[in-house]
Amino acid sequence: METILNIKLKNYTKKMFKLIRLLAIALVIIFGIALIKYRVAYKVKINDQEVGYVANKEEFEKIIDKEILNPDDVRVAYVDMDVKPEYQFTLVDLEETNEEEIFTKLKESSVTTYRAYAIAVNGQNKTYVNTQEEAEKAVADLKEEYKDKLTETEISVQETFTQDFESLGTVELASAVSTMEEELEIQVVYEKEKKAATLDGVYFSVKPVTGTITSRFGYRQATAIVSGNHKGIDIGAPNGTPIVAAADGTVTYAGWMGGYGNLVIISHGNGIQTYYGHCSKIYASVGTTVKAGDKIAAVGTTGNSTGNHLHFEIRKNGTQVNPQVYVYK
Repeated sequence: METILNIKLKNYTKKMFKLIRLLAIALVIIFGIALIKYRVAYKVKINDQEVGYVANKEEFEKIIDKEILNPDDVRVAYVDMDVKPEYQFTLVDLEETNEEEIFTKLKESSVTTYRAYAIAVNGQNKTYVNTQEEAEKAVADLKEEYKDKLTETEISVQETFTQDFESLGTVELASAVSTMEEELEIQVVYEKEKKAATLDGVYFSVKPVTGTITSRFGYRQATAIVSGNHKGIDIGAPNGTPIVAAADGTVTYAGWMGGYGNLVIISHGNGIQTYYGHCSKIYASVGTTVKAGDKIAAVGTTGNSTGNHLHFEIRKNGTQVNPQVYVYK
């Protein structure tokens, strides 16, 4: 016969199983009710500040990657996102998720750097296109078109980066080529003018003084002061008018020289020299390297002179040549 203890144990066990079953049913009912009102989600924080909830962390991260970090846009070079979202598993009310709002905050925190391709003339960007292929095609076509017209002009592709893409003003290929043709026609004129103003590699890019030519190179009426065979040109200008170097070079003489009065001589290499005579003041000193346009003296009437002017000579291996072949045309 079963003992009283065994009988009580069996009854207790039955009651426990029944209670557990009831609790399980209750939990299922409670969980079911919770699922009607709540769902599994992720709380999102940006810079330790709670900004909302997303329903699916993995899907939301995919959207961030595709729409912000790696957009399908050939213009985008890279994207920096200053903040990194943090996720925490939780249950939320069905209406509490706000993916679009969180996405907007992350988008606003990102900085997009764009890539464009410039077509450049001598290193200066002139117009922009969207792809490297377009830029390279334009450059190849332009080089072929201008190969016999331009010898000193470099046409190249320059990759450039910006965070303000609209300011670049990229254009279609045909428009870029048209713009470049206008620029290159200017270069054609410039090269012709530069060639005409160059003597043995020395480019006379600047007029040494602004004024009126009062006496040209060659024969003229001799007087007690001036000779009949003029070896330079005279440019009349007010006393003190700045005189500048006509080309790059080195000052080899700066002082008084007989009929020239105060004189500056600049050596430009390849046997080419320039003379600047009758100066009222001399600013340059021997040994100074000067660039075209640098101030070296001031107009005066020193030496054998009948009035304020600059006597300007160009010499090749010691022999004077007509300056107006290269300057003051």
